[in-house]
Amino acid sequence: MSETSATPAYPVGLRLAGRRVVLVGGGTVAQRRLPALLAAGADVTVIAPEVTPSVEAMVTSGEITWERRTWRDGDLADAWYALAATDDPGVNAAIVAEAESRRVWCVRTDDADQGTAWTPATGRSDGITVAVLTSGVHGAAGRDPRRSAAIRDAIVARLGDGTLVAEQRGPRTAGVALVGGGPGDPDLITVRGRRLLAQADVVVADRLGPRDLLDELPPHVEVIDAAKIPYGRAMAQEAINAVLVEHAKAGRSVVRLKGGDPFVFGRGMEEAEQLAAEGIQVTVVPGISSSISVPGAVGIPVTHRGVAHEFTVVSGHVAPDDPRSLVDWPALARLRGTLVLLMAVENLGAIAAALRAHGRPADTPVAIVQEGTMATERRVDATLATAAERAAAEEVRPPAVIVIGDVVSLGTRRAAEDAQ
Repeated sequence: MSETSATPAYPVGLRLAGRRVVLVGGGTVAQRRLPALLAAGADVTVIAPEVTPSVEAMVTSGEITWERRTWRDGDLADAWYALAATDDPGVNAAIVAEAESRRVWCVRTDDADQGTAWTPATGRSDGITVAVLTSGVHGAAGRDPRRSAAIRDAIVARLGDGTLVAEQRGPRTAGVALVGGGPGDPDLITVRGRRLLAQADVVVADRLGPRDLLDELPPHVEVIDAAKIPYGRAMAQEAINAVLVEHAKAGRSVVRLKGGDPFVFGRGMEEAEQLAAEGIQVTVVPGISSSISVPGAVGIPVTHRGVAHEFTVVSGHVAPDDPRSLVDWPALARLRGTLVLLMAVENLGAIAAALRAHGRPADTPVAIVQEGTMATERRVDATLATAAERAAAEEVRPPAVIVIGDVVSLGTRRAAEDAQ
């Protein structure tokens, strides 16, 4: 087969659902190939004396069959597709020979040119599968898998961020996508969120959403600043709901771009319920919550072995002594894990006092991270006794994430080590 290795392969999509596939070898190559085969619905048998822990987990869960032995002639009987993935070239050659005799397409992972099929560099985005095969550069024999992967990655990236689809805009389904934009850094929005943003006719944006992404929108996209919707604070949510309904019913594709995650203090469910009541299709795209990502960005893990076995996320927009508060502050004070406060800058003093009054030690480490993940990010360290004073002295302003607990010291130690 080597004399024909420069000949272009004929691309085809194999429908393997319910069909027997034999993979000989249980190492890391098998581990990489198995997920796609399982996603295709293949009935996979792995033949190998040993397998990696990840492959064994697939066996335990019943996803694949494992025959714990070496390959022998006849193992490809009734197979539709085969992969020779052992670390013995002689065994792989024998597997390919059996496959050839049985007219079974076979990939040889250690020497692709000696197999009868090639595995393309594959990627997926929104129901589109991109599979790339390249022959040798300038007609040379052999495949060029690095080039294939680079081309695949470029195409999938453009599909993912919506730029490739945006250039070929066709009919779209009217409705509203509630998109979590992440903590602020535009690179931290999900692939799906970015793609929907690129396809939108109307974007209703929060102040805390990734603002830099708005500049990438085509000029015809209408951007509505939710922070400037009239009728005052009390009516703002009803006004936002009305705007979403109005544009969706006009047949437009609407993205409601929020900071963090739509369902983490984002009033996403209120909007989803209103839209559903109006018969409007709603898509919810989860986002990276600032409650986890912002501490992580400054080196603070919200959990850590031997330090914190739980973390609690609390909205601090209502003070502990406010009758509207739904938070059990005495219970929170008794917890030993990490406490993450959102929207709590204004009430930090009252919250810190309540936690201390109910037993949280005054020297508990506190980190206040303002505008986390953004170029203007800054961190202020304190204790539960000094947090309010430090925040005032440093003129901390929202948005800020406040982390309370021993994990803060881990982050401080890491920062000090990095500075050395």
